Amino acid sequence: MKRILTIISILTAAAMFFTACSGRNTATISENESKKISVVATIFPQYDFIRQIAGDNVELSMLLPPGAESHSFDPTPQDIIRIQNSDMFIYVGGESDSWIDDILSSMDTSNMEIVSLMNLVDIVEEEIVEGMEDEHGHEHDDDSEHSDGDDHEHDDDGEHEEAAEQHDDSGHDDSEHEVEYDEHVWTSPRNAMIIVQSLSDMLCVLDPANASIYEQNTASYLEELENLDNTFKEAVSAGSRKTLVFGDRFPFRYFADAYGLDYFAAFPGCSTETEASASTVAFLIDKVKEENIPAVFHIEFSNEKMANTISEATGAEKLLLHSCHNITKDDFENGITYLELMTCNVDTLKEALQ
Repeated sequence: MKRILTIISILTAAAMFFTACSGRNTATISENESKKISVVATIFPQYDFIRQIAGDNVELSMLLPPGAESHSFDPTPQDIIRIQNSDMFIYVGGESDSWIDDILSSMDTSNMEIVSLMNLVDIVEEEIVEGMEDEHGHEHDDDSEHSDGDDHEHDDDGEHEEAAEQHDDSGHDDSEHEVEYDEHVWTSPRNAMIIVQSLSDMLCVLDPANASIYEQNTASYLEELENLDNTFKEAVSAGSRKTLVFGDRFPFRYFADAYGLDYFAAFPGCSTETEASASTVAFLIDKVKEENIPAVFHIEFSNEKMANTISEATGAEKLLLHSCHNITKDDFENGITYLELMTCNVDTLKEALQ
């Protein structure tokens, strides 16, 4: 209820602010700028995808401040106005974006292109693997549900299809049993290619005058993403193992599925927990020792405590695998890209799979 009241208060404030502002003052905007379409992305991956497709031909902004935690993000009235004034609004979908439903329901969206990334690709449910704690702090210890190596398959085509049918346009489950889907669809370069092509097609419709530019940029970018995908495949193929250990959340489900990787972690990707139980940490330490795993991972903006503990207890090197969910302020200002971050992940992965 507190969350709902917060959203209502934000909407009320935004409505008052919007009435006072009454839209953009076109008299103070150059003729060229006023012709640009406005695109608002909630987080970094789709922000960068649009940047690669459109360059300076659109007015592009990202709602999540660099360095901020996306799972606890609350929009400001100014954020809501940016969404209202946009021609294209792109969000991920899923539980972390539940606030968006309330925002959009208060707006006239008839002239907006609204895009949920989770509606563009096949989605899978959040997975609780052996040793991992669920959102209630319960540890999962049934290793019969956890497969190894290339057999790391979680959903066949039928299950993907069923998940998509249950997943409505707002990214939520309509069935009686509430299912939480993994939101980190962009971590697989193969998904990124699908998303980029879909966003490009939508931009071409919204802005036909620049369609040829978007198509040319998209073709070049897709080639780079395909090269990235091949590089990951080569790195996994050359490795002597296929198991990753995370002393952290695990937002790489789609990545692991794409390259036949097995994994153990403290929490699923969308968990808000940061401190694991002693039994979970002990399980991960034992797993590293049993399989002589050379590295333990953490993700960006982690406190790294768990990874430090595992590293100190096992001698495994502590490494960062970047999920690209968000970036630092310095990286944002320096123009770092999804492709650069994922290319760094290739070298890190090689080290962990040796």
